[in-house]
Amino acid sequence: MKTVSSDTKFKTAAAIKKSIPLYILLLPSAVLLFCFAYLPLGGIIIAFKNYSPALGILHSPWAGVTHFIQFFHSYQFTVTIRNTLILSIYGILIGFPLAILLALMCNQIRTGMFKKTFQVITYLPHFISTMVMCGLILLFLSPSRGLIANLFKLSGLEFPNIMASAPAFKHIYVWSDIWQHLGWDSIIYLAALSGIDPTYYDAATIDGASTLQKIRHIDIPLILPTAMILLILRAGSILGIGFEKVYLLQNIQNILSSEIISTYVYKIGLQGCQYSLSTAIGLFNTVVNVVVLLIINFISKKTTETSLF
Repeated sequence: MKTVSSDTKFKTAAAIKKSIPLYILLLPSAVLLFCFAYLPLGGIIIAFKNYSPALGILHSPWAGVTHFIQFFHSYQFTVTIRNTLILSIYGILIGFPLAILLALMCNQIRTGMFKKTFQVITYLPHFISTMVMCGLILLFLSPSRGLIANLFKLSGLEFPNIMASAPAFKHIYVWSDIWQHLGWDSIIYLAALSGIDPTYYDAATIDGASTLQKIRHIDIPLILPTAMILLILRAGSILGIGFEKVYLLQNIQNILSSEIISTYVYKIGLQGCQYSLSTAIGLFNTVVNVVVLLIINFISKKTTETSLF
């Protein structure tokens, strides 16, 4: 037993020594990650204090869970949670299966040049910046000088101000987001499909299986673990809707549907200088995301035996 233990230690030491150059290359990234991702976590204490910039974090008086209770009892609690959940769940229900369908469809294209062209066309919108994307949306949907409004005028019709409609905001946000990122989201599924052993398809062809039967019995079952991992990750950020796009498309007329947690935190934290309250809301948001991630991961592990941990 002692000989086995010493051999194991020797092999471990040799492996570490051999990997020292890789660890040195990793060191700057690890330092940056620690400085910008872990050190700021100390600021969470602000959520439990009546923070004053003049007094600093350590000398500001304790407030306990007062700011959490204030948020739970406020009118904005129901509004921001509802709007955030609607945008997030709506995006998952539509965008998640569409990315899989696009990957399955692209995987069936046999002409190499056409397949590459198709992939490039679907990937390109992903590289449009959020600000440019929002500018395009506002220009297209402008009721006075927008492209669609001008087409309506040629037909003698009047184009409504969709951006001023609160019920229409979620559709504009979700479908424009799907158009922009659908091709990029399908890349992982395409990679999983490309890793499938061709002998499965050969055997199915010999048995007389059609293309749809191959997709149903080969493609979908074999990419299911990948799909479940991505679904768990998406569910883990269910309250993490991005700030920039919503804020840029937001106006006073659609604010009842566009006010989400991140925009509300920005307004009360940076504009209203309520630092403790905004930190408390952000911490609540993070805790909910972690809890949802753990629950979905547990359910996935029990039902499909696929999980993050």
